[in-house]
Amino acid sequence: MIEYRAIKTDADWRNISKLYKKAFPLAERKPLGLIRSTHKKNKADVWLIEEEGTFKGFAITMNSGDLVMLDYFAVAEDARGKGYGSRCLKWLQEQYKDYRFFLEIESVYVKAKNMEQRIGRKAFYERNGMKEVGVVAKVFGVELVSMGYDCELNFDEYKKLYTDCYGKLVGMNIREVKRTSK
Repeated sequence: MIEYRAIKTDADWRNISKLYKKAFPLAERKPLGLIRSTHKKNKADVWLIEEEGTFKGFAITMNSGDLVMLDYFAVAEDARGKGYGSRCLKWLQEQYKDYRFFLEIESVYVKAKNMEQRIGRKAFYERNGMKEVGVVAKVFGVELVSMGYDCELNFDEYKKLYTDCYGKLVGMNIREVKRTSK
């Protein structure tokens, strides 16, 4: 049976760190120390996905006011394609049903070496009920597109979430990208 639980131990953080480094390109990884300090300030939730005590993945959210952004979400390589991701997204949607819940993905509107992976990731989230919410931003130079569950969001709210959770220096490195179509 799949369990979702809040992070508790240093061993939990080690499991997350190992998968985090494998699953996300360096340009998109925030320092784990920053995430940990944000978690300690109750501005981030860190969830483990486990089955029979075995680590299967994690989800990290940023939280401010009525906004919750799924900042990082990864399933262990040996668990991919087995429904863990979809089930966890449904669980997260229920967990944050009283909030505007969204995430960001690498843009499919700019050329990239991993375009096939980006398109696949977007399709995965669309299959799981998420839609673009109209916010496209460059975060430390990486173009990201926001997707959410039946929520509205504007760029100012998006940037404020980053600033509230990670501070003004991070917020200063977020730029709006204007797109004429989705």
